[in-house]
Amino acid sequence: MRILLLSRYSPRGPSSRLRHYQFLPALAEAGLTVTVAPLLPDSYLEALYTGQTRPPRSIAAAYAARIRQMATARNFDLLWIEKELLPWFPYGAERWILESAPPYVVDFDDAWFHHYDRSRWPLVRRILGGKLDRVMQHAALVAVGNDYLAKRAESAGARSIAILPTVVDLARYPACSPIDLSQAAGLPTVGWIGSPITDHYLNLVEEPLRRMVTRDEARISLVGATSAALSGLPAERHEWREETETSHIALFDIGIMPLADTPWERGKCGYKLIQYMACGKPVVASPVGVNRDIVEHGVNGFLAETPEEWTGALCRLAADPDLRRRLGAAGRAKVERHYSLAGAAPRLIELLRAAALPSVF
Repeated sequence: MRILLLSRYSPRGPSSRLRHYQFLPALAEAGLTVTVAPLLPDSYLEALYTGQTRPPRSIAAAYAARIRQMATARNFDLLWIEKELLPWFPYGAERWILESAPPYVVDFDDAWFHHYDRSRWPLVRRILGGKLDRVMQHAALVAVGNDYLAKRAESAGARSIAILPTVVDLARYPACSPIDLSQAAGLPTVGWIGSPITDHYLNLVEEPLRRMVTRDEARISLVGATSAALSGLPAERHEWREETETSHIALFDIGIMPLADTPWERGKCGYKLIQYMACGKPVVASPVGVNRDIVEHGVNGFLAETPEEWTGALCRLAADPDLRRRLGAAGRAKVERHYSLAGAAPRLIELLRAAALPSVF
């Protein structure tokens, strides 16, 4: 079986890496041949993360290359699309390209459709507001990361929907030693991992973190954040790199995921929570979207909405190493059961094979 993977980015893009590329070895072992064709170059991501202007010429060249790539689509049994073929182009362009193409699977790990249907620009809402609903409607399969996205696919009239949570390769996340690392390092470490385009959520917990730091109850470690994030607080800051992310998380004592409660955040897949829990760390998270499913309050972490709830949860964990160990172990066990690459790959393979069958239509 031959599959053309039309991802948005190379493996350097988190969504592309986690929803597609990390599965490729398992797909190859199962006899599925995947040709990868990312849309945007790594230079686009570098500009995005550093706040630079994305060069229009390189974007235009990337779109032209994708259209040329689609001329080969008939050589494949299935297309595996990340969100859409041509972002910010009207649905008519996608329909024209896909008219003579094989069946396609479209994957969503966030509420990208809200960039269109909730745009502040009326013209965008009018032209693109329903685009991704139509992409979903005509897909052989819509794969989504959570129930919020599944409900959108259902309302769009998708013929087949599968909820596939974002998962981790547990081979990269060995369960951490039960030795309490904070005993050797001094204060327990409250950690966050993410990217420059998500570090603004840290502002939601600045005051609870400030209290802990000023009272010498914890220290802060940030991986992948800009220097502007929590700039008024002392924090260890580390550049994100795939090869070192797990070693940084291993040195956390508590992992946090603050979020605003808006439609965009409700479509997120809680990946950083899964990372923390895979390393055996207790978590504190905003009760938004899939976070409510991943975090079992008082079992593997705490859900906190107000500054007072955040302060209470963080202080309780910081003061109680045994509680951290117990909740961390429960989190690791949950990842092993529900969020592992080894467990998800066989189901994905089965779904891709089924989507390529003519009977789907």
